[in-house]
Amino acid sequence: MHEDGNGGAPGAAGQMTPSGADQEFLALERELTVLLRRARANQGEMAREVHPDLESSAYGLLIRLDELGGQRATELAAYIGVGKATMSRQLRALEELGLIAREPDPADGRAWLVTLTEEGRRRVGTVREARRARYVRQLAHWDRREVSELARLLHELNDVMAK
Repeated sequence: MHEDGNGGAPGAAGQMTPSGADQEFLALERELTVLLRRARANQGEMAREVHPDLESSAYGLLIRLDELGGQRATELAAYIGVGKATMSRQLRALEELGLIAREPDPADGRAWLVTLTEEGRRRVGTVREARRARYVRQLAHWDRREVSELARLLHELNDVMAK
């Protein structure tokens, strides 16, 4: 049962509420709110698993670096949606924790690339593997095609929301 006690059952297809909102979009908003609340809590837990002093918001930076390798601070700031000052502060903290390093960008000697250190890569990999295993356990009763479809739809949603 859902946290709001209604079991998450949306109204009839196309049904409008008295305010004129489509039931499907209200259901979507409700489910995304629950998902995002849980995701924020999980992100904090995963950040602490990487390092007890790691800020929750910095976990996404580590994942991005793990997936793409070296990135400029400006690219990371744009991806996360923060300003240069905030990004500089987060990168400084990650560097102090020994999770990232800065190295000259081979394409532009004036710029720097941020990369995971070996320790950062090891810690992030351990947490990501535990997270993946948790998803496998939690969704074991789902057909793999359903998991794939959910991933595809979330990817589409993320693309639309980024525009």
